Amino acid sequence: MSTAKPRSPLVADFEIVVNGSPLPVGVSLHVVGVEVDDSVELPSMFAVRLAASEHADQIGDWIDDQKLFAIGQGVEVRLGYSDGLASLLRGEITAVEVDFQRDRLPLLTLRGYDRRHRMLRGRKVRSFVQQKDSDIAAQIAADAGLTAQAEDSGVVHDYVLQANQSDLEFLVQRARLIQYEVGVDDRTLNFRPVANAGGEVLTLTLGDELLEFHPRLSSAGQISEVEVRGWSVKDKAAIVGKAASGAEVSTMGGQQSGAALAEGAFGAAVGMLSDHPVASQAEADQIARARFNRNVLELIEGEGACWGRTDLRAGQVIRIDGLGHKFSGAYYVVSANHGYTPQDGYRTRFVVRRNGS
Repeated sequence: MSTAKPRSPLVADFEIVVNGSPLPVGVSLHVVGVEVDDSVELPSMFAVRLAASEHADQIGDWIDDQKLFAIGQGVEVRLGYSDGLASLLRGEITAVEVDFQRDRLPLLTLRGYDRRHRMLRGRKVRSFVQQKDSDIAAQIAADAGLTAQAEDSGVVHDYVLQANQSDLEFLVQRARLIQYEVGVDDRTLNFRPVANAGGEVLTLTLGDELLEFHPRLSSAGQISEVEVRGWSVKDKAAIVGKAASGAEVSTMGGQQSGAALAEGAFGAAVGMLSDHPVASQAEADQIARARFNRNVLELIEGEGACWGRTDLRAGQVIRIDGLGHKFSGAYYVVSANHGYTPQDGYRTRFVVRRNGS
């Protein structure tokens, strides 16, 4: 994927492509704001704002043009700088909003989402027999007209019920259970483990590209061990899965994880999970590791802002420097908001997490 970096941060630029064609110049000149909210937890969204000129009928023409801003039209949002743009989101228009006021020009806002939004339409009751979660993801992707890139989740489940849930609600629930994420890149559904053990894709330094950063380290919710308990109907025996310090996929460069830090300060604490039925030892172990890693990844949470970076994306690891020993280091990006206006240029705001310090 190409990226656009802020070598000339005051010369921000954008391009909006609708159904494969850039907006006509006469329309693009009226764009007063572009926003892309990229997330690993929710469908990524875009918003494009256009202001009318002195021509009172202009907004009406744009609204009624069925080839331009109709619901369902494909949209690609590209942001960057005068020396290069990069694609941030490919999705579909799902809403058209207009602000009419007597003392100012009308404002038109186009909103839409990546194709995860299609999996929110309707609710289903169905079962999956002798399938892995990655197999289930592939089937749901096909139902939504998407191609699946599903990383093998390993454990075969005897029976899984989708109980009056939308496809996305159900798939996200399955993903959270095993510390996976659900994302969509254009027409490809990605089902993969949370990638906080990945390599750092960029570095932001306070006083340089990093404009602000607000981290918070909290031991609340940190436990030293997770136990998952169930019952094997076949073997008539208890099933116990455990995960403790040492089960972290990575400490992200920190000296100790949240679990070790909290245990050293307050003593051992065990989190017990018994409300989810488990049918095998492999499933119990997988869920215990997943819950443990999800807990420790909430040790440090932070919000920040920098000059616009198209390579700062949700689902990647970045490095933040210039914050002292405790808060400098690798962080996992949960969401990244890319915003452009003619007045302020291009800025990126982000939310990150870290499991070690």
